[in-house]
Amino acid sequence: MSDIREVGVVGSGAMGQGIAQVFAQSGFTVLVYDSLDGAVERATGRIEKALNRQVEKGKLNADSVKKTMSNIHPVGGLGEFKSAGLAIEAISELPEAKNAIHRELDGILPASAILASNTSSISITALAAQTQRPERFVGMHFFNPVPLMGLVEVIRGLETSDETMDAACRLSEAVGKTPLRVQDHPGFVSNRVLMPMINEAVNCLQEGVADAETIDGVMKLGCNHPMGPLALADLIGLDVCLHIMEVLHRDLGEDRYRPCPLLRKMVLAGHLGRKTKRGFFSYER
Repeated sequence: MSDIREVGVVGSGAMGQGIAQVFAQSGFTVLVYDSLDGAVERATGRIEKALNRQVEKGKLNADSVKKTMSNIHPVGGLGEFKSAGLAIEAISELPEAKNAIHRELDGILPASAILASNTSSISITALAAQTQRPERFVGMHFFNPVPLMGLVEVIRGLETSDETMDAACRLSEAVGKTPLRVQDHPGFVSNRVLMPMINEAVNCLQEGVADAETIDGVMKLGCNHPMGPLALADLIGLDVCLHIMEVLHRDLGEDRYRPCPLLRKMVLAGHLGRKTKRGFFSYER
């Protein structure tokens, strides 16, 4: 596990794209698969564009961009992950879809390979149980935007081995991140703390305590948060926030985790935040 140099990434949305970028920038060979036609090519185009912006700012040189892009290899199927030492699944928070990917990868990856999920809320123990390698299954929860955020929550499932945890931490450090070890509980640490705060901000908005700008302003100026909770919810995606609150409410069984009705209403209306250009704030421009 200590000499992993080839990494497979499943999913090329915001998280998969970012994960692929940081591994490629750190010299790993990165295989990227997405079931949606053209998705990987669009993601690699976005990566190159983002890197070129760094060149324009004098933070990177053109040769490093070329090297990074040469490390990224779009693939047409999971079968091409057969020599990867680590595979990271970064698809939507749908347990059935994740389980299908994990079962397929389990039959493709080398016996010594690590299988990781970037899930933000689903039980690592439950996901690992769908494979024949639960001791080599781990949560690696990166944060958006991946190239800028310094944390990886490394989550231990019930059967995750010490060796796997250590390897996941070393790999996180190899791509410039700080790994923090967390046990497998609903929401882990980040979302167990963050999502109730966001949910309470939505409750304040629903109850007319203040408008969205004021709620976010109070948290930024009074609590020194770099971004207000409602703007952060828009960045994460209101559908993702609702899903995580539903997981917390279901699995912890306490009313304090009940999703705010306004949050549910926004999702039903399709106002999901930045990705739909409308959430608690407007992003039309």
